[in-house]
Amino acid sequence: MNGAEAVKFIPWLLLGYLMGSFPTGYVLVKLLKGEDIRKLGSGNIGATNVSRVLGRYWAVFTAVTDMLKGGAAVLATLAFGHSDPALLASVGLFGVLGHDYPIWIGFRGGKGVATTFGVFGCYDFFNPLPALAGGVMWFLVREVSCMASLSSMTALAGTVAMMIFFSAPVPYRICGLILVLLSVWRHRENIKRIASGTENKLKPFFLSR
Repeated sequence: MNGAEAVKFIPWLLLGYLMGSFPTGYVLVKLLKGEDIRKLGSGNIGATNVSRVLGRYWAVFTAVTDMLKGGAAVLATLAFGHSDPALLASVGLFGVLGHDYPIWIGFRGGKGVATTFGVFGCYDFFNPLPALAGGVMWFLVREVSCMASLSSMTALAGTVAMMIFFSAPVPYRICGLILVLLSVWRHRENIKRIASGTENKLKPFFLSR
């Protein structure tokens, strides 16, 4: 790729960042409770903390919206005739960076799990099996462990493993690995609590305790 081609990436990367940076959980809690979600619960703006503050239904809404904003950036780029996997992969990466570090609220965003799943689901739009398998893995690990952090990291890593297994384009695999590492970094405090046995647990969806 020459310099001129790289410059053409910039508007699409900016689009990805701006679409990903819409802070769904923050806006919802601000509108419905008049409070800053970053000062409530775990302090995160993602769906798990929204469930603590507003309940399960708003958490589902937040998760779906966060998924859509990541995937929509990739699909919008594709819709305008840009099918280069390197560009699409980069747009998705910047979408997650937008969610994690949104300019609108002082770069203090979420952990990017739902947005990353949305991106993974649209990376290879005609082969959604890796993302679907990751979703199933997330549900199973969360149901057994009751830890959203563990299920999220496990499912994202599993999705990338499936992308590699299904021979997804190399740029998707590379950005996928970067996003998994970013998720691990964003969950670093959770990892410490998991190791010490003090990680917060959620109620299972079906299995009783």
